[in-house]
Amino acid sequence: MSLVLRNLQRAVPLRRVPLRQRMEIVRNILGVQKFDLGIICVDNKSIQHINRIYREKNTPTDVLSFPFHENLKAGEIPQPDFPDDYNLGDIFLGVEYIFQQCKENEDYYDILTVTATHGLCHLLGFTHNTEATWQKMYQKEKQVLEELSRRTGARLQPLSRDLF
Repeated sequence: MSLVLRNLQRAVPLRRVPLRQRMEIVRNILGVQKFDLGIICVDNKSIQHINRIYREKNTPTDVLSFPFHENLKAGEIPQPDFPDDYNLGDIFLGVEYIFQQCKENEDYYDILTVTATHGLCHLLGFTHNTEATWQKMYQKEKQVLEELSRRTGARLQPLSRDLF
């Protein structure tokens, strides 16, 4: 199925191809390449608006995930009954926020990939509300990013590595 990658912002120059290529590999690693996935890149104003509406937090953020299949157990792959239900949901990347948070020695596309992978894990039921759920999510992100790094030569670390 398809990976739709939209750039709806102009605050930060963005080449979609590197992110698309890496996220196709991530979908393959997770075994969800048969599912549709939307990744929407937005600026601070847009991500702050979405964050305020859905999380009641009036600040920009790096990533917001909206799963198509709710109440999945962590790492569970959906089992759709209908072809139209082969959809994981949407990930909103706050690319302006991510760019502003990048440290000098970090590659912007590496951080975008890590952040999108984090969002994809959320679509698959992973959370980080408690130390136990964080540990599960961290291990999954680490496994996926290590495999992606092995395939691409990158050196990627999980976004959630410093949460607890």
